[in-house]
Amino acid sequence: MDPMLSSDKHVFRDMLFRDAGHGYDEFGFHPETARWGVKVLAPLYNTYFRVKGHETDRIPQEGPAILAANHAGMLPVDAIMLSLDVFANTAPARWPRASMDHFVPLMPFVGTFFSRCGAVAGSRGNFGRLLDAGELVTAFPEGVPGIQKPIWKRYELQEWRVGHCELAIRHSAPIVPVGIIGSEEQWPQVGHINSIKPFGAPYLPIPISPVPLPVRIHIHYGEPIPLHEDYAPDKSDDPAVLAEAAARVKGAVQELIIKGLEERQGLFR
Repeated sequence: MDPMLSSDKHVFRDMLFRDAGHGYDEFGFHPETARWGVKVLAPLYNTYFRVKGHETDRIPQEGPAILAANHAGMLPVDAIMLSLDVFANTAPARWPRASMDHFVPLMPFVGTFFSRCGAVAGSRGNFGRLLDAGELVTAFPEGVPGIQKPIWKRYELQEWRVGHCELAIRHSAPIVPVGIIGSEEQWPQVGHINSIKPFGAPYLPIPISPVPLPVRIHIHYGEPIPLHEDYAPDKSDDPAVLAEAAARVKGAVQELIIKGLEERQGLFR
């Protein structure tokens, strides 16, 4: 039986949390808010999207690490389901720290809620501090182009940014490639309006449905890639090294996507 989400207080008490002295960490993470978030989102994870994690033993149980995944969907449903899957499949529970695009903190209530649930503005400095503190962080190297691509380009990885490789080498953190199957179909777009940019978003999407479709989400974890063992710390500033490392991670994610699509028995299974 697949693991079910739990919002029990004792689960959060055992989780890594560095209180800055006022109930939040330095980035605004508040475990009690996250616990209520899990409680609210558990039906989506357990019943609506029926998320299934594969090879979850490859998720590092401790120490710094970066989860690098493909990205799709109008809203960050894939990022949320990935975080919940890691939380459900680690003991003691780990809470991945996801990056937010620059416009998300500007959104009323939403930006604050995401911060309280552990998301951080996606800067090198922020992620470096999290990795140095032994945290698990998530990265979506495709960025906005990943969620902007039309349905007929699903599972075609877009330009793969190199920042996660720089951080992995500089802060001695392995990268775990992640292939997410289902997110590319759960809320496809028929187009977008570039002239309308709410709260600084790059565009206004036009989805084919008012809500995400109940496509089953499968999350495949790959073997950790120890870039920090293959490259010296001073190589974290070398463009050629970063391009080579990013190609390795992208290739690993692509292999997981191919494997996941071959194993999938249908959109809703």
